[in-house]
Amino acid sequence: MDKFKILLFVLIVATCGAALAITDGLLPNGNFEVGPKPSQLKGSVITAQNAIPNWTISGFVEYIKSGQKQGDMLLVVPEGAYAVRLGNEASIRQKVKLVKGMFYSLTFSAARTCAQEEKLNVTVTPTTEKSDWGVFPIQTMYGSEGWDSYACGFRADYPEVEITIHNTGVEEDPACGPLIDSVALKTLYPPRRTRANMLKNGNFEEGPYVLPNTSWGVLLPPHIEDAHSPLPGWIVESLKAVKYIDSEHFFIPEGKRAIELVAGKESAIAQQVITQIGKVYVLSFTVGDANNSCEGSMAVEAFAGRDTVKVEYLSKGKGGFVRSKLRFKAVSTRTRIMFLSTFYSMKSDNSGSLCGPVIDDVKLLSVRYP
Repeated sequence: MDKFKILLFVLIVATCGAALAITDGLLPNGNFEVGPKPSQLKGSVITAQNAIPNWTISGFVEYIKSGQKQGDMLLVVPEGAYAVRLGNEASIRQKVKLVKGMFYSLTFSAARTCAQEEKLNVTVTPTTEKSDWGVFPIQTMYGSEGWDSYACGFRADYPEVEITIHNTGVEEDPACGPLIDSVALKTLYPPRRTRANMLKNGNFEEGPYVLPNTSWGVLLPPHIEDAHSPLPGWIVESLKAVKYIDSEHFFIPEGKRAIELVAGKESAIAQQVITQIGKVYVLSFTVGDANNSCEGSMAVEAFAGRDTVKVEYLSKGKGGFVRSKLRFKAVSTRTRIMFLSTFYSMKSDNSGSLCGPVIDDVKLLSVRYP
């Protein structure tokens, strides 16, 4: 066998069965741009389990081209020209090689089609923890474009894992399932507390992969749906998601990343920190808007143990922020720091999309001379 044939054989093995070692960014063929052969399609329905390179499918899965019509509905793909649609109980999965013991976040884009109450189940197997899975309700759309990106976090308990995205819904028409595109991974490095900040990841710079060709940020699911937060150091302690935003597409008060509280009091983040009873501390932070047409009166409530402050902000939807502080005396050896948005807000672009105030640059320091 000559050298060319040996190289070709190695490439075929790498793309057809073996798990692939990945770096931060899209999974191999994570945007589904390399699709099935014409012989493996019946219309848009994929007929072979391994028809999409690097992926294995089960159930009713369709290969969707951007601009494809379904009745009066035009199907739009957020990145590239192709996406997949998961019908009733259908799934896609891929094996990847990771560093055992490291933390990772999975980001993917999803859009609802004709079903109303769709949910996606994301699992990572094998794992030593029963809770490395997440259920993502996608009936609430936060992005004006009809697509949203989601992230979940997990720990790699084995050097090779299989990532599965599964549509748990059962519709009369299996072609009403959600569209999936742009599946990516990012390594998460656990942040540390420093002398300049008792809070971990107070500037939110460490977080999930933000897809560069999308402009709607990344939704972080509630803590009850996520074993390991994709936002290291923080818990999404609410019934609804919060949004992770970047400076490439939004106004950010400090650094390159921030959090947008997009669902009123149902959208909150929290962190517990070790404190000394009787000692005085100062919690400082910024409140603003993301320059995303989110206009009107906003308010963020900050909590530190039993103490609280409400920061009001009048947004013109064009970017801006105010700084605020909460001074408190610790009454426990552990103090819970939490932020939530007082009001619900919607974008002024007539999209009906939820939005809200941005928080950033969160710092906690003890006061030596109170």
